[in-house]
Amino acid sequence: MYKKILVAVDGSETSSRALAAAVDLARESGARLQPLFVVDVPLLSYDVPGYDPSYVRDALVEEGKQVLADATAQLAAAGVKGPSRMVETDLTGDDIAHRIQLAAEEFEADVVVMGTHGRRGVERLVLGSVAERFLRIATCPVLLISARCAPAAGAATVAEQALKEPS
Repeated sequence: MYKKILVAVDGSETSSRALAAAVDLARESGARLQPLFVVDVPLLSYDVPGYDPSYVRDALVEEGKQVLADATAQLAAAGVKGPSRMVETDLTGDDIAHRIQLAAEEFEADVVVMGTHGRRGVERLVLGSVAERFLRIATCPVLLISARCAPAAGAATVAEQALKEPS
């Protein structure tokens, strides 16, 4: 049974489905749940002459605060405990997938739950670029929630299946 679950959230519909599945999974297994928002300021923001990238960063931080506040409210409503967390990528080659992996290690997560497609970039044919990169580097089981699953069926059905067959 899972004791600690990390869920990556970004405010997208798919991440909302992933959060719902993670909340169900945590409630059923008695696990602690950590919603994680990664602030990633696009490198392009730093390359525009005369443009201050702190405006982009500040907007992303504010969005992250709102996404995490919503996630925290969902946890509380479901009686699930756990700290929310915001982390930032840096300019040394760190990306969202690596920050999720580091956060999962620091939280000692038994499983990471995330959506297959978030808000980043052009959708890939099968998986979003962040989900695909994360799958390549993950050191614990990963539960991916499809962008195509029905919202009502997505959370409960996936969580129930994960409880029956933990990786």
